[in-house]
Amino acid sequence: MSTSASPNALGDLSALTGVGPMPSAQERRADLRTALSASTTGSPLVLPGVTDALGARLVEEAGFAAAYATGAGLANAGYGIPDLGLVSLGEVVDHAGRLNEATRLPLVVDADTGYGGPLAAMRTVRLLERAGAAAIQLEDQEMPKRCGHFDDHALIPAGHMQTKIAAACEARTDADLVIIARTDARSVHGIDEAIARATAYVEAGADVIFVEAPRTVEELELVGRELAGVPLVVNVVEGGRTPQLELKEYVDLGFGVVLFANYLMRSMHLAGREALAHLREHGETGSRADRMATWSQRQELFGLPAFTAAQTSLDRSWEEL
Repeated sequence: MSTSASPNALGDLSALTGVGPMPSAQERRADLRTALSASTTGSPLVLPGVTDALGARLVEEAGFAAAYATGAGLANAGYGIPDLGLVSLGEVVDHAGRLNEATRLPLVVDADTGYGGPLAAMRTVRLLERAGAAAIQLEDQEMPKRCGHFDDHALIPAGHMQTKIAAACEARTDADLVIIARTDARSVHGIDEAIARATAYVEAGADVIFVEAPRTVEELELVGRELAGVPLVVNVVEGGRTPQLELKEYVDLGFGVVLFANYLMRSMHLAGREALAHLREHGETGSRADRMATWSQRQELFGLPAFTAAQTSLDRSWEEL
C-alpha cells in the first residue's frame, strides 16, 4: 500500500484560490509588463483599487487585468484613519501578502515614499517583492506624506528621488518587477516642474510614471505629449482635482494606465451606509434582499463549491491509501 498520493492523484486543484496552485509572482509580473507595453499603443490598463480580499476577488471576477493595493484605502478601510502617512511598511507588506494570496491578478502596491531614504526604499522593494507584488509605487513627498488630492505637500529634492528610484531598481531580484514613480510636484511647483521631475525619474530607471493631480485637460495633454512613449498613470478621483473623462479620452491624451484607486471602496461605503440606515430604521433586511449578494453568490465568489468538492475528493483519496 502506498503511503503517499502523487500530485496527479489529487486531481485539478487550480480552482482553489489561496490554497491550490497559483500563478507565480514572476508570471504575474510578466503579465503586468505585457499589459503596460500594450498600454502605450492604445490598449489601456484599467486599474481598480482594492482594500481587502473581497475587493480583490470582485476585481478579478469582473475581468480586470490587475488590481491596485491602494494606500489611502488601506489607511481608511483597514485602520480607520486618514491618508497622512500613518501606516507602516510592515503593515503594508502583510496586507500585500494577503491580497496576493486572494487573487491570481498582478498586484500593484502603493508604497508611499518607500518609508524613508534610498536604503529604506531598497528594503521596501525587497520585502514587497517577497510578498508577491508585481509593481511598487514610490512617490517624491517628504515623510509623512499626504494624499495627492489634499493640500500642503512637501517634496524631497528631485535628485534625492532619482537616487531613491535607482536604489529601488537595484534592490529588485526579479527584473520584471515594475517600479512606478509618482510625483506630487503639480500641487507644489506647477505642471512644468512635475513634468521635469517625471522626465528625471524615467532617466533614473522608473518603468512607469504617475504625475499626480493635473488640474485641466490641457495639463493632461501636456504631460502626455512631453512623456510620450512612457507608460503613464492618470489617477481618477471622483470629486478630486483631475478632470473626469471617458476612458478613450485619457488614452488619446497619452495615459495608458487609468487608475480608479478608491472607486470600489467609496461605492461600498455608500452601499453599506444605506443598508445600515435601513436596518436601523426598519429592523429587518428581507425587503432589501435584492440589493445584496445572494448566499450562493457570496459562496461562489470565495470558491466554496470548489473547496467542498476538493475536500470530499481528497478525503476519499486518503481513505483509499
